[in-house]
Amino acid sequence: MRNLVTALLRDEKIQTTVPKAKELRRWADRVITLGKAGSLHARRQVLGIVQDKAVVRKLFDTIAPRFKERPGGYTRIIKIGWRRGDAAQMSLIELVAGADEAAAAGKSGGAKKSRRARRKQPAKEAEAAA
Repeated sequence: MRNLVTALLRDEKIQTTVPKAKELRRWADRVITLGKAGSLHARRQVLGIVQDKAVVRKLFDTIAPRFKERPGGYTRIIKIGWRRGDAAQMSLIELVAGADEAAAAGKSGGAKKSRRARRKQPAKEAEAAA
């Protein structure tokens, strides 16, 4: 489980079987909650689980601040089908978007322009400049 937690925090999205993903969710939520505490004691507890210091640094510097206002539920499990060899049900487990990413997605979103509207827009700008 410790290797899966390390891989999830490093890559923020991994593919595994459904039972492993459900157990991994418990471990990852606990580690991220410790990261939100930010104390030396919490860092040492996380180092007992995640044995890669670079991943621990990433957890405390970037991942935990993203979830500062979130009270739990830091991961999402998406079932993606069956594995070919043994027909085990596979899933994708990922960290949910934090507050900063959600705000950025909302600002850049909006109504999507059609290809024709995007092509006409530079022509209108050229006419306005002339």
